[in-house]
Amino acid sequence: MMTVQYDKATNTGVHRLVNATRFSLRGFHAAYRHESAFRQETAGLLVIIPAAMWLGNDAVEVAMLISVYLLVFVVELLNSGIEAAVDHTSTEHHDLAGRAKDLGSAAVCSALVIFGLVWAAVICSRFV
Repeated sequence: MMTVQYDKATNTGVHRLVNATRFSLRGFHAAYRHESAFRQETAGLLVIIPAAMWLGNDAVEVAMLISVYLLVFVVELLNSGIEAAVDHTSTEHHDLAGRAKDLGSAAVCSALVIFGLVWAAVICSRFV
């Protein structure tokens, strides 16, 4: 993997924005390439976006339904970052490393519960 060297003093304004965008795109690419959960969640967008557009009563509900799904993406990316950092540090079993990975997994689970609750609330308000 190629590393990018830059001077923080000159990394301002548009140059900083360009660098940040490039680093973010590399992160999305790495997540898609190395994380099966991220690929599954990406494929889920093919269902979530049309379903949200059909289910939401207005633009705010549609945005909310899609946003809570994107929250799962955010937490998945953070969890993947934790896992990569822990794996880089050591491949040996350590209680703290296991705890860090478990906490990241619990965060993803919590985001999925939030997603489920919001979708259930909108579905109930529309059909019940």
